[in-house]
Amino acid sequence: MNNFKKLGLTALAGSLVVSSAVAGEMSVAGGASIGLKNTSKTASGKSWTMGNQLTFTGSGELDNGMNVSLSFVIDQNDDTTLGQTARESNSPFDSHSVTVSSDTLGTLVFAGEGGSSAQSAIDTTAAGDAWDNGSGITAIRSSEAGNNSMLYTFPSVVDDLTVKASYSPGSAGGGSATAYHIGYAGVEGLTLDYAVGETETIGSEQEHTTYKASYAYSSFTLSYSNTESAYDTDADGTDEEISSWNVAYTVSDDLSIAYGQETIETEDAATDEEVSKINVSYTTGGVTLSASQFEASAVGNTTTESASTGDKERWSLSATFAF
Repeated sequence: MNNFKKLGLTALAGSLVVSSAVAGEMSVAGGASIGLKNTSKTASGKSWTMGNQLTFTGSGELDNGMNVSLSFVIDQNDDTTLGQTARESNSPFDSHSVTVSSDTLGTLVFAGEGGSSAQSAIDTTAAGDAWDNGSGITAIRSSEAGNNSMLYTFPSVVDDLTVKASYSPGSAGGGSATAYHIGYAGVEGLTLDYAVGETETIGSEQEHTTYKASYAYSSFTLSYSNTESAYDTDADGTDEEISSWNVAYTVSDDLSIAYGQETIETEDAATDEEVSKINVSYTTGGVTLSASQFEASAVGNTTTESASTGDKERWSLSATFAF
């Protein structure tokens, strides 16, 4: 599985050392949101949320015809891979990457921070990670690329077939990660994706597998996803699987409704955790208004009711602005 990370990268890297940019441009895109949420069994009750983000992008074409772009995100206190103190010291900077591409050599993305592996890039569930709704359900594990990672998209050989590979050297103590992804969209309305990621640390190994399918017909879109996480020793963690499906209906260009479910199966757990979500979204004039209702059962893999386990409910309202 480690051999693929060398394919294509040598030829691509060798072509980067002889050219200078001829012309380039800078652009800024942003978004902001205001939300209100309420989760049952919490002492705080209702709470407000806010999102803000600016993405700076620069791009240009080299003398040899290759395209180079730089992306830098400003999003204060949003780096969830760091502790609170580190996030504050790094504020307001977040993800940044350099992309080099050409039709004949493919596309290489080097992420200094906030990169995705070929597997983690598609591991969001069909229902949009409904489990991550503040109810206390543990996140599904994935083959995260981390900082200083490379994601390579091979040049197109077959129409509608996409092949990607990624590599991350990991930390000084080990933890290198490799992954690959195959996607196919050759049938109208249908998309298929399959990805495997492997993380190696000293004396142990993790493997994460994701497959997804989505089919759009008329105003309906049906989606399904499954992600499995396996560890080669029990000491590394507990094997986990999350399956999900979603039905979305586009009422009009502005209004859409979606309903989805997720099941999280944890090895040796007595009960599976389940989450359902219904969402209504309306867009007008650059503003998207959303209302969501979540229901979670057997949180903590138990039906015992307490402040942190059993059944939970949550609703949320949000207004998102694009500029």
